[in-house]
Amino acid sequence: MSLRSEWTGFRNRWAVMTLYQRFEQAVTLALSVLLIVVILAAMWNLFLRILLGLVLTGHLDPTDHAVFQAVFGAIFTVIIAMEFKRSIVVSMESHDTVFHVRTVVLVALLALLRKFIILDLETTGAATIAALAFATVALGGIYWLIRTMPQRPGRTERN
Repeated sequence: MSLRSEWTGFRNRWAVMTLYQRFEQAVTLALSVLLIVVILAAMWNLFLRILLGLVLTGHLDPTDHAVFQAVFGAIFTVIIAMEFKRSIVVSMESHDTVFHVRTVVLVALLALLRKFIILDLETTGAATIAALAFATVALGGIYWLIRTMPQRPGRTERN
């Protein structure tokens, strides 16, 4: 689809939207732009951390556990932001103003996975680890329930 036809389609949809639907689309677009800025900043930070620390100075040892945690924590930050951005784009493209719960749960699971990767077991208490584990199991259960629910008529599965 060409950019011109997409713009024409957007203008045609915009003309029939209610004031609130236009507001939702504007907020969604603003969130999308802000997330692009966050993703670019996170990528820049990751690039500098790896280039300056690993390649140029040689101080960043990837076999060091703390370095591994820091690098993969930064990578997961970018992945989480991109997945969240994708959910916004899907919402805009499908002309659906409600974010899909499944996507939100998946983003939360990614955030928990990131937390487990960067977790320092020497300074983290057992209660914190248990709470994170419980949250992971709870979100996994919610995701399983959402996946097993029958789709509403006229809805397609996205994830």
